[in-house]
Amino acid sequence: MSIESMTGFARAAGTAGVHGWAWEIRSVNGRGLDLRVRVPPGFEVLAEAARKKLGAAFSRGTLHVNLAVTSDAGPPRPRVNEAVLAALLEAVERLPPAAGINPPSYDGLLGIRGVVDYADEAQDALGAVEAPALAGLEAATDALKEARAAEGRALEAIVLGHLETIARLAGEAEGHPARSTEAIRARIAAQVEALLGANNGFDPQRLHQEAALIAVRADIREEIDRLQAHVAALRELLTKGGPIGRKLDFLSQEFGREASTLCAKANDPGLSRIGLELRTVVDQMREQVQNVE
Repeated sequence: MSIESMTGFARAAGTAGVHGWAWEIRSVNGRGLDLRVRVPPGFEVLAEAARKKLGAAFSRGTLHVNLAVTSDAGPPRPRVNEAVLAALLEAVERLPPAAGINPPSYDGLLGIRGVVDYADEAQDALGAVEAPALAGLEAATDALKEARAAEGRALEAIVLGHLETIARLAGEAEGHPARSTEAIRARIAAQVEALLGANNGFDPQRLHQEAALIAVRADIREEIDRLQAHVAALRELLTKGGPIGRKLDFLSQEFGREASTLCAKANDPGLSRIGLELRTVVDQMREQVQNVE
């Protein structure tokens, strides 16, 4: 299973008689899944379908979903409610003639509220486009998933490249000459000698004890071991794939902590350079994994 990015775009459009419809879905990074669906008035049933479909297909990302519906049906068509008009005519016939009052005419009856209305364009359009628009939603969802998967494959290659660099730098730190026992002993001995030469009040035995403790605290063996363990864990996550973005981000933070500690403990310019390179690569990797679902 591969990983997916949280960024992508998909569009699906079609026509149904005189009506046209178009779905557009734009996906960007998000802490969780945030569905922002917009449909024309009267098409709320399609908004609910979109939320259900996309909620099942994706686990993270902010999705901006828009449905546009157009129509070439022309101006609204008048519609006579024949049942109401018939009831009015029947009621008029039952009324006794009134002096000085003309019988009601058709234009008067047609002007009564409820006798003439206009076709509900939204309902007509919904009835026409609902089925094809739902099929288009399916197609747009699949297209977005493929777009995010393609972006995910590119991200995976970038992250693996950064991971190889981290593993290489951890190996360089492990084998750096400044970590050898002889180098550490010589460096501390020179420092002790300089201190003793500057001030005869130092206790040589106590000074050597403190120097030994400093040497132990400055050892980066633990940081190297953890870096190598994190490299193995991240590779395993990438192999499993799926929605692993949060786990990748957590591991990236752990990489950053180890790189910072290595920099702090480094007592040699060469090790400091390696630590700074590690921090740079880790920051670059974290920027990328924050795009992963």
